[in-house]
Amino acid sequence: MTYQIPRLFPTNNHNNLVICIQGEGVSKEFSTLMANIIPDLGLIGSNQCFPLYWYEERKGTQGSLFDDGKDRYIRHDAVTDFILKRAREQYGPKVTKEDIFYYVYGFLHCPSYRETFANDLKKMLPRLPLVEKSEDFWAFSKAGRDLAELHLNYEKVPATKEVVVDWHNMLPGLADNDTPEKLYRVEQMRFARSANGGKEKDKSVIEYNPFITLRHIPLRAYDYVVNGKSAIEWVMERYCDKVDKKSGIHNDANQWGIEHGNPRYPLDLLQSIITLSLRTLDIVDSLPKITF
Repeated sequence: MTYQIPRLFPTNNHNNLVICIQGEGVSKEFSTLMANIIPDLGLIGSNQCFPLYWYEERKGTQGSLFDDGKDRYIRHDAVTDFILKRAREQYGPKVTKEDIFYYVYGFLHCPSYRETFANDLKKMLPRLPLVEKSEDFWAFSKAGRDLAELHLNYEKVPATKEVVVDWHNMLPGLADNDTPEKLYRVEQMRFARSANGGKEKDKSVIEYNPFITLRHIPLRAYDYVVNGKSAIEWVMERYCDKVDKKSGIHNDANQWGIEHGNPRYPLDLLQSIITLSLRTLDIVDSLPKITF
């Protein structure tokens, strides 16, 4: 089912941003993500999207063979005139609909909001207030912009300096004789065993493959959780090489990077997500303290 997606992304040439949240009746802790492409229905629970824009097809228009589709659609703001009027009355005439859109994304990350309405957020769609102070509105809006920039461009986020990429089992000449496809190939990332022994895992160390281990990962990074699991652990789980037992489908997460000339893509992604997690938490910690 396409539902309302054709009104949000009618063609590949139409830009949009959507705030994705868990649908109603989800048991996991509330989370949200920004997307600029069509999101999967299962992105976050039974995913629901709230767009910056929506598009309406012009009646009576007929596209040509070389038509990119842009002229066939009218773009509408999804943020209403009503809430724009309210926000301008409260925060000043400079407020735009885009400012309100990012305010929503920032506010949905507010820890006190999530904690106070944790049960409600599992049963129904979020209901957001307009904060009393103008400076708090602009702080949430700026945080929302910063979070959106971070989450939409996650592949470009640099590695965290304190995380060490440790090469080992490197016999003399191995790096020269083996291809990058083999050196960076990932089968299944794992946490190292704790120094205390037993089954306990040391999450500060990720064994990427037989040649590469990431060390000194800040444990705080695992506090950034999306859809019930830390962003880092999502990458560890999904970027692997396995065959689905039921369907027999072979999923090799290395293939995309190889096809695009970057066989170390899974390693780069893991490092970027570690930084993204830390930066997200820093932005969330800087949000205004709101009481309900």
